[in-house]
Amino acid sequence: MKKEVQTDLWVYDLLKEANIKLDPQGSQIKEINKALKTASKSKTGNVGFPEFCGVVKDFLIVIEDKADLSKHVNRTDTDLIAQDVKSIKDYAVNGAYFYGMHLIEQTNYTKVIAIGVSGNEKRHKITPIFINERKDYIELPDIETFISFSEENIDEYYTKEILNETTDVEKETSEILKDAAELHEDLRNYGSIQDKDKPLIVSGILLALREIEHKTFSIDSLNGDRIKTDGQKIYDAIKNNLDRANVTPETKKDKLLSQFSVIKDTTKINDINKTLKKTPLKHYTEFLYKSIYQSLKYTSSAEDYLGRFYGEFMSYSGGDGQTLGIVLTPKHITELFCELIDIKPDDKVLDPCCGTAGFLIAAMHHMLAQTEDEEQKRKIRQNQLFGIEDQSYMFTIATTNMILRGDGKSNLQNLDFLTENSSKLQLKGCTVGMMNPPYSQGSKTNPDLYEINFTEHLLNSVVEGARVLVIIPQSSVTGKTKEEQSIKANILKKHTLEGVITLNRNTFYGVGTNPCIAIFTAGIPHDTKNKKCKFINFEDDGFVVAKHIGLEETIRAKDRKQHLLDVWFNRIETETRFCVETTIEANDEWLHSFYYFNDEIPTDADFEKTMADYLTFEFNMISHGRGYLFEEGNDNNE
Repeated sequence: MKKEVQTDLWVYDLLKEANIKLDPQGSQIKEINKALKTASKSKTGNVGFPEFCGVVKDFLIVIEDKADLSKHVNRTDTDLIAQDVKSIKDYAVNGAYFYGMHLIEQTNYTKVIAIGVSGNEKRHKITPIFINERKDYIELPDIETFISFSEENIDEYYTKEILNETTDVEKETSEILKDAAELHEDLRNYGSIQDKDKPLIVSGILLALREIEHKTFSIDSLNGDRIKTDGQKIYDAIKNNLDRANVTPETKKDKLLSQFSVIKDTTKINDINKTLKKTPLKHYTEFLYKSIYQSLKYTSSAEDYLGRFYGEFMSYSGGDGQTLGIVLTPKHITELFCELIDIKPDDKVLDPCCGTAGFLIAAMHHMLAQTEDEEQKRKIRQNQLFGIEDQSYMFTIATTNMILRGDGKSNLQNLDFLTENSSKLQLKGCTVGMMNPPYSQGSKTNPDLYEINFTEHLLNSVVEGARVLVIIPQSSVTGKTKEEQSIKANILKKHTLEGVITLNRNTFYGVGTNPCIAIFTAGIPHDTKNKKCKFINFEDDGFVVAKHIGLEETIRAKDRKQHLLDVWFNRIETETRFCVETTIEANDEWLHSFYYFNDEIPTDADFEKTMADYLTFEFNMISHGRGYLFEEGNDNNE
């Protein structure tokens, strides 16, 4: 009985975490309570109460739990959920399904989600079943948390998992990818634009479009004039907008404008095209105004739209992004970084390899969302976001992106991070470091470019106690080369490793790298004898590769991320197959696979299956004349 109570309390905590309010042992909703008066599991027509039930939006949710994992579900010979009285009483899923069917019959609710839960927070199974008004039911994939059934997520869960339809967000994503492909083709077909110039033209036009509301620029003014070309008009609008955004110092503004000069200096896109009957620049501007600018203008999401475009351009070109070692970080990773370190409005954030500024945009939005104070919001934008980018055109894109996505561009610098004095950078007072360093550039001839070297330099560039997260190849933390092993040892002398999260192999789909997230506390030496680090296997993150789209979020992603955060912040215990906590040495491979051991105690069913498999194998061997293998004293090595 004590175990049953512990399971009830754990389920209650899961509901609380997801901000779902269900009633235990009954219901405050009159209609449901009346139906439960005849819901006896014995089928006698007497009263019967599930562990929890209640309503989220128009979904009736009912939960039945068991402490014993072996009492999760009992099936008939035809693999149906058994509904005999013993099964209903003894098994979690069977009981939940029984209550769900009873409530769909006895109430006016037309959508019921019945959930069977067994085990405890460390080892468990949670199986949802959807039942409709016709009493059709669908067994849904197991979950780790109830986050999918919260008020803000349940409609999306219903649309994607139950109806198998596309959500508005997915439609938007596929449209963005389609637009990116179309614009890429137009840039190539009508302008013969080099790969690295494509994103500059896109971001420059987007800056110019901001001047429409100030009446200093209009798309109609792009008429193919040879004296003042369309490119010159767009360039002038860009200059006006950089002035309006107060980009300082002047040298920084000049550097940006020199990158955007490609717009006015490329003859082919400034001449009227016979097919288009207008200049390619006007065509691109009309396209971007309609497809992208309106989205950027009205969205409040931390989605890095421009980053998505650049990623698309680079994936099409096949070479530019790869040879420069630029791997753009997906949105779900930039969001996860902010959540793993529980970013606060008073943090100062440094990304020394900022690319298109995806990490800084995500951090800015997370910080702004936590305060209503306009003065604090101004300080966040102006004084708390620091970015460094070595590539001039990427620096221009990052600055443009920050202006377009919330104006935190003040502290972006076009520098080579590795040549910067870490002590000088430390004076910025950054409490958070985030980084996706250039990949696969380290070599025997230049070990300075190893990703782990970037990591050490970042750790030395933030204040004592700062939280630092880097997404790097798994090979960086295994430390196969002498140089990498030496850097790992140096890191532990000054800084503390908190843990490493092994990611989905397809996180950077198409790039061919197996990534992980390493998380550190800077400036505090690692206590190798007592400090326990977390090593997590998060390969199953709820993202899959979809045809023609690439990496796509499934409905499981929110649930998987919530489970990860629960484990990371010690809110729950979990099995070693997901997380191992252990002390480390510098020469260890800092990955879950290095430390993992199977701590599961086999069930009786597991033991019986193993014995049955062995006896079947022995019988087959004997029947094929190889019975001597099982004779006592036989040595197979003879």
